[in-house]
Amino acid sequence: MPLSRWSLPEIRREVIERGLVASIGETTLWRWLTEDAIRPWSHRSWIFPRDPDFERKAVRVLDLYEGRWQGAPLSPQDCVICADEKTSVQARRRRHATLTAAPARPMRVEHEYQRLGAWAYLAAWDVRRARVYGRCERSSSIAAFDRLVAQVMTRRLYRCAPRVFWVMDNGSLHRGARCLARLQKRWPNLIPVHTPVHASWLNQVEIYFSVVQRKALTPNDFRSLSELEQRLLGFQKHYESVARPFQWRFTRRDLRRLMRKLDTAPSRLAMAA
Repeated sequence: MPLSRWSLPEIRREVIERGLVASIGETTLWRWLTEDAIRPWSHRSWIFPRDPDFERKAVRVLDLYEGRWQGAPLSPQDCVICADEKTSVQARRRRHATLTAAPARPMRVEHEYQRLGAWAYLAAWDVRRARVYGRCERSSSIAAFDRLVAQVMTRRLYRCAPRVFWVMDNGSLHRGARCLARLQKRWPNLIPVHTPVHASWLNQVEIYFSVVQRKALTPNDFRSLSELEQRLLGFQKHYESVARPFQWRFTRRDLRRLMRKLDTAPSRLAMAA
């Protein structure tokens, strides 16, 4: 069948046409499907680590989350910052005004909208203190990222800290020797720590971005770019007042088990082929 996913009416029609049943209701079909162990309508994406130095780089990040660096405990004054950018955060103005929720009626949001532009939202998350710093920029750029770093590092807490570890991915704004030299020349106590390639899930700021998306940007109905900016920066202040450090549970021991499992995967795939 030329289908990637089946709807209940399609399944019902197919099983009747094949003579598997004389008749059946969609409710019964749904109950059977939800109780079955095999669910071919669902899928998950996956990718093997492609960084040849994946484990060493990942362990450095995981150790920081556990309060260690190069085998020694961090001091109480050391800081761990996770930073990244959420690109193209659009301001969408709905064709008709959004209707607030009412008794027995959910909020109603018009499907059609007008694009009013977009921000690049850059944010830095203090892992140990649950503080967040962010800014809206017209576009992602090295200069924009440097402004975020300055926004954080000029604060006394970080300016005077013995070490400030910055966990970053391998995006073009903050990778390479030139980036490291530029940052450390201006901020001698800043220690860049890059995640492995294709490992954004190791960066805790991605958790914060998911919270922003759910709590502040959905549904997306803003009258202007400035209103969107006010929402993003206002949410930062609100979230910080109630935030706690994320309970990160994935450790280097879990990583080691995962890497052993992945090491055996190519042989299993070859046997299957």
